[in-house]
Amino acid sequence: MNLEFSGEMWFWKGPAPWHFITVPDEECGELETASRLVTYGWGMIPVTAQIGGTAWKTSLFPKDGRYIVPVKAWVRKAEGLELGDMVKVRLAVDV
Repeated sequence: MNLEFSGEMWFWKGPAPWHFITVPDEECGELETASRLVTYGWGMIPVTAQIGGTAWKTSLFPKDGRYIVPVKAWVRKAEGLELGDMVKVRLAVDV
């Protein structure tokens, strides 16, 4: 399964601060169905994510009935991303 969407990059200040992009509602339904086949626990979905020319392996986190994509520091640096940027994301889920 391949998905493509745009979303705003936001910051979570929790005990392990991180940057995320929230997957839009429309794509979350497809991910919910796929999660039953691929999750390794807590609803996490392993994916290959891509922003611009940068691809990396990560896992989507379930949050508030949707999924969020963690964006690593080296990805933000490579793509010149800042907090609040609208970012086009591609996800590949192996189902």
